[in-house]
Amino acid sequence: MNGSTGEVYLGEVETKPAEITGDFANLMALCDKYTKLVVRTNADTPHDAEIARQFGAVGIGLCRTEHMFFENEKIKAMREMILAETTEGREKALEKLLPFQKQDFYGILKAMDGCPVNIRLLDPPLHEFVPHDIEGQKTMADEMGVSVQKIQQRVNSLSEHNPMLGHRGCRLGNTYPEITAMQTRAILGAAVQLKREGFDPHPEIMVPLIGIVNEFDEQERVIRKVAKELFEQENIEVPFKVGTMIEIPRAALTADTIATKAEYFSFGTNDLTQMTFGYSRDDIATFLPVYLEKKILKVDPFQVLDQVGVGQLIDMAVQKGRNTRPELKCGICGEHGGEPTSVKFCHRVGLDYVSCSPYRVPIARLAAAQAKVEEA
Repeated sequence: MNGSTGEVYLGEVETKPAEITGDFANLMALCDKYTKLVVRTNADTPHDAEIARQFGAVGIGLCRTEHMFFENEKIKAMREMILAETTEGREKALEKLLPFQKQDFYGILKAMDGCPVNIRLLDPPLHEFVPHDIEGQKTMADEMGVSVQKIQQRVNSLSEHNPMLGHRGCRLGNTYPEITAMQTRAILGAAVQLKREGFDPHPEIMVPLIGIVNEFDEQERVIRKVAKELFEQENIEVPFKVGTMIEIPRAALTADTIATKAEYFSFGTNDLTQMTFGYSRDDIATFLPVYLEKKILKVDPFQVLDQVGVGQLIDMAVQKGRNTRPELKCGICGEHGGEPTSVKFCHRVGLDYVSCSPYRVPIARLAAAQAKVEEA
């Protein structure tokens, strides 16, 4: 159907990507003239990055590396790493993953040439990468050359009572630093290759789920060590930053200490909302309709940022962080990054950028400009 004329066409019609033209292009140009808050995008593929750039995104605020592991050869190597019982065994499996990860990062950094790309290290618990049905476990056993019983034992050992608060994020990286080392090598290896080819990559490496500065310290040590070795080996250096995701309330409360190490903050407002309210994002649907009907909640806090509670933590963390490190860059990368009232709040508390899905970038750009105009 032609949305402009109402004409209906029989069969498949050749299409082309939407372009920002006419009044829309003029409006977006006007927004950029008045805005202070930068809009980045959440993107895990070069395709998404290119779309977001066409819509005016000036960087990536969140690139989730775990989404890259589920293709056939990648998931096999990932499962081999999970099944390994020694550091040497894990490193052997990670060597198989390295070229895949490097190619993924190469494509994304190239698509965002000249713009910052914030890449989050592995975040979800390992049980998300293994099959939980018997047929899937049999297939994995055949691929790994081990018994089904061994697969089941490993799957059972990965089970957690509360995985959202369990062995994930920086806790994984600190338990298995070889994972962080491989991902760092892939990110910076891709950046080095691009720089040699005449591009201008700006990688940012983000450590997730920090609650204690010592957690960040351990991960940063691994990252800097790998970077030093790689740059010496390649005889070329690429500037990069190491920052953290502020998504645990304790991290917000101790942001001044964390800023002694972290070069930037990115607020993961999805998890920060979960942990501040004590609501499970996966289970809130069981009571949210009643809460909205009875006006216990005015809005879904996972769609519209809670400015009183969660927002207070963000505001506090920004102030504390910049008291320690005045040039500290701060942004958000949760779903709230494309919601207009949340974007305006981010402007008011002095964030540098918001990040949202590619197709919400124009909405965020408009809201950012409105926030600046309303301030005047």
